[in-house]
Amino acid sequence: MTDTTANPLLAPSTLPYGLPDYSRIRPEHYLPAFEEAFAQHRAEITNITRVRSMPTFENTMVPLETAGRLLSDVAHAFYTVSSADATAEIQQLDEELAPLMAAHQDAIQLDAQLYARIRTLHEQLDALDLAPEARYLVERHFREMTHAGAALDDGAKERLTALNQRLSTLTTTFEKNLLADTNDLAVVFHDVAELDGLTEGELSAAAQNAVDRGLEGTWVVTLTLFTGHPYLSTLTNRESRRRILEASRARGSRGNEHDNRAVLREIVRLRAERAALLGYDSHAAYVTSDETAGSPEAVHALLRRLAVPAAANARREQEALQRIIDADAAPFALEAHDWAFYTEKVRAAEYDLDRTALRPWFEAERVLQDGVFRAATELYGVTFTERADLSSYHPDARTFELHNADGSALGLYVLDLYTRDTKRGGAWMNSIVAQSRLRGTAPVVVNNLNVPKPAAGKPTLLTLDEVTTLFHEFGHALHGLFAVVTYPHFAGTNVFRDFVEFPSQVNEMWIYWPEILDSYARHIDTGEPLPAEVVEKIQASESFNQGFATSEYLAASWIDQAWHSLTQAEAAEDLDVAAFEAAALADIGLDNPVVPTRYSSTYFAHVFSGGYSAGYYSYIWSEVLDADTVEWFRENGGLTRANGDRFRERLLGVGGSKDPLEAYRDFRGRAAEIEPLLTRRGLDA
Repeated sequence: MTDTTANPLLAPSTLPYGLPDYSRIRPEHYLPAFEEAFAQHRAEITNITRVRSMPTFENTMVPLETAGRLLSDVAHAFYTVSSADATAEIQQLDEELAPLMAAHQDAIQLDAQLYARIRTLHEQLDALDLAPEARYLVERHFREMTHAGAALDDGAKERLTALNQRLSTLTTTFEKNLLADTNDLAVVFHDVAELDGLTEGELSAAAQNAVDRGLEGTWVVTLTLFTGHPYLSTLTNRESRRRILEASRARGSRGNEHDNRAVLREIVRLRAERAALLGYDSHAAYVTSDETAGSPEAVHALLRRLAVPAAANARREQEALQRIIDADAAPFALEAHDWAFYTEKVRAAEYDLDRTALRPWFEAERVLQDGVFRAATELYGVTFTERADLSSYHPDARTFELHNADGSALGLYVLDLYTRDTKRGGAWMNSIVAQSRLRGTAPVVVNNLNVPKPAAGKPTLLTLDEVTTLFHEFGHALHGLFAVVTYPHFAGTNVFRDFVEFPSQVNEMWIYWPEILDSYARHIDTGEPLPAEVVEKIQASESFNQGFATSEYLAASWIDQAWHSLTQAEAAEDLDVAAFEAAALADIGLDNPVVPTRYSSTYFAHVFSGGYSAGYYSYIWSEVLDADTVEWFRENGGLTRANGDRFRERLLGVGGSKDPLEAYRDFRGRAAEIEPLLTRRGLDA
């Protein structure tokens, strides 16, 4: 037995809300803790399956939901760190754990005796007198175990387990390669003049990046997860823009030790084989069968419907950008690395707006306190208190305690704002502790962003895109904090993948809500609010670049669908990654070289190392609900406690304990309509 006194992960945390005591946790603690947690969980499942009496909800479902508590705690603690502070030692552990986790999950999900008990309950469901959440729990466990392969014979299960373990290793390798190549391809500039157009804070961050890498006297621009880069909109040196975009697009495809092409091809092959083993034509068919979309055909229909007008809008935008360039003394043909820079010129010319000059109004702390937090307080009555006494997994991660309007404790929110070489790219929310009445736990959630950290003493000034990301990710956090469920299976954001983005997208609406904007968008030096005429110009100009924004997103969604719609026979072919991607984009009419896909295959972490395989469409799928919900808020008075309470109670508060489309109809009074989305993205002409 592992010594629980020597390993802080094996004893309940003494910190508020069960926050792991990261000050005591060392890398060498994780693996023994996982091994003990695996053993405990297996024993708990055996205790359920060895019961000789007929299955009941009380002797099967309740102990199933209480089982695995230690594993849940250890896994949440570890995977928070492996995403946000993946040192070499943590990366090694992640690789070692991936197949072990996959094997353990399969051992539970494919357990024939457990499945038989749950199947019996499912067959008797109408005769059981269960509360709605309990009934849905039986339905979901039965569906998920069936979907995972619990009904297969032993030989098929053995192959399935091998596939899952190999896939877990490959997806971990993909992420490790991407992180390494992203760091290696950070662009070094030796003359600050090459970075003309960047703000003082951005230059400070680039200089600090250089110091951190032992390259004093230079400036280092680190890459973002997506294809583009915020600096492309302001850098006046065209060659500097080209170098940054070229580096970004090269990730994972350079023929070096971090090349991801063979990795992703094997992932695609094995996912297709697994889908066939489970009775589906493709991985996309397998995934969407248990999402609100229902089938890849439904997804493809939506994407194709949107692609034609989006591509047409992008071409019109391209022509407008080219006219700006043609008016220069030395005109040239617009290329991908020029798009963002000349988009800002169009905004300046047509809307008299320079978005790059807005940063002084978006100081990070004020955006957080007087924007993100204030909107939540106005809507839901929650209040925030920073807990400097509660240290998290990294010095940059700050912890806040939330209370409800009646003073009752709600949970903890951790914000980790800044980029670093040990943090994966992008932005995300995850739970450290999930709420559950059965387990007596309250939520602890984390938001991670990748904002460049300025030198000490310099303010953090956000771009408008970074402001949007902060509001978006906090929408996920609210979902994780507000869900009040009995069973941990339904906690927080444990909802269908193509529904999970909905609450986060809705939360973006408060960015421009007048009293919220007036509260946080204050000039760093003068305290003056962002002028009303500037806000009007921002909103008027938003529609200009929607052709590009929609096209780059749809292109990535289609690439995801193309890879994962392959049959087992098709995926077995030795496909050239670049050629496959080009053919897919041509098929949907999004092969404009000036509008690159938001993610190319070799650095598409969402689908090859994250949880969005065959599911990247979920952002636009959820946006149908989001745009319809924004209309509801506007029709009903906007930022009010009554509206917030309704949205919290009927949507955020149910977590995964109810069919999401049923919950939406309960909130809205009807199913969502697509017209608000088409209008928002300029696709209704």
